Amino acid sequence: MRAPQQVPLAGLPRHVTVYEVGPRDGLQNEAAVVPAHVKIAFIARLAAAGLRVIEATSFVRPEWVPQLADAEEVMAALDTGGGARYPVLVPNLRGLDRALDRGVRDIAIFGSATEAFARRNLNRSVAESIAMFAPVVAKANAEGVAVRAYLSMCFGDPWEGDVPIRQVVGVGRRLLELGCDQLSLGDTIGVGTPGHVSALLEAFGAAGVGPERLAVHFHDTYGQALPNTLAALQAGITVIDASAGGIGGCPYAGSATGNLATEDLVWMLHGLGMDTGIDLPALVATSTWMAGQLGRPMPSRAVQALGATPQ
Repeated sequence: MRAPQQVPLAGLPRHVTVYEVGPRDGLQNEAAVVPAHVKIAFIARLAAAGLRVIEATSFVRPEWVPQLADAEEVMAALDTGGGARYPVLVPNLRGLDRALDRGVRDIAIFGSATEAFARRNLNRSVAESIAMFAPVVAKANAEGVAVRAYLSMCFGDPWEGDVPIRQVVGVGRRLLELGCDQLSLGDTIGVGTPGHVSALLEAFGAAGVGPERLAVHFHDTYGQALPNTLAALQAGITVIDASAGGIGGCPYAGSATGNLATEDLVWMLHGLGMDTGIDLPALVATSTWMAGQLGRPMPSRAVQALGATPQ
C-alpha cells in the first residue's frame, strides 16, 4: 500500500495523539443501530491498528441515543489491559456512576459555547449546563478519573451565526476551571478556516490556557478540516480528534460531510514526518471492513484512494 513521502515542516510537534471518536461520535449518528458485537470488533481493530485513545461509547439514557444503549455491554468486552484508553461520554452524575461501575478511567462531558445550542442539546443555558457538570467533574476528580470537556460551536452556530472568540475562550476557561484535564474545541458545523483557528488558539494562550491543555475537533463540511488541523499543529496542538473512515457528522448542517477522517489525518501527519504509532494500512482495512458493516462506502478520501480489501 502506498505511503506518503515524508517531508517535515519546521516548527511542528514531533508526536501527535490521534483521539479516535468513531465508535461514539461516529456511530451515534447512524440511522440504524449497529449491533454491539460489531462495535466491539470495530474498537478492537482500531486498537490493533495502533490507536491508543478510542472513545468507546456514551452513558446517556437509552431513549436519548438508542444507538449507544449497549454501553455496558460494549465496555465489558473491551481489553483494557492492552495499552489503549477508552474514554466515554457522560451527560450527568447518573451517567458517571454507570461509567464508574464499569471501571471507566476516562470520561468526557459535552458543553456549548453558545446559548442556542446549549438550549437545544442540553435544555439548559450555558451557565446551567456548567452548573450541571460541576458535580460530575468533582466526583470524577475525587475518583482519580481523567476528564475531557468538549466545547461545541466554537467557530460558528447555525442559529447565532458567528461566535465571538472571547465568548469561546470565556466558556472554555469556565469548563477547565471545574477541574477538567483537557478541552476539545469543536467546529461543529465545519465553518472554521485556518486564520480563525490560529486566532482562537492565540486568544486561549493570552488567557493562560496553553496548547498542552487543548485539543481540536474539526468537521469537514466546507473541506477545511485538514487545513484547520495544520493551523492547530502550527500553534502547538498535539491532540487531534478524528473518526475512522470519516463517519459521523453534524445533524445541524444539511451539507455536513462528517468528522475529519482518521485516515486522511494520519496520511498528512505521516507525510509531515510525525510519530502517531498508527499502522495506516491496518486502519484503512478496519474502515473498509466497517463500511461493509454499515452497507455504504466511507467518506474518507484516503480510504477511497488506498482501496483496501475488506477483511
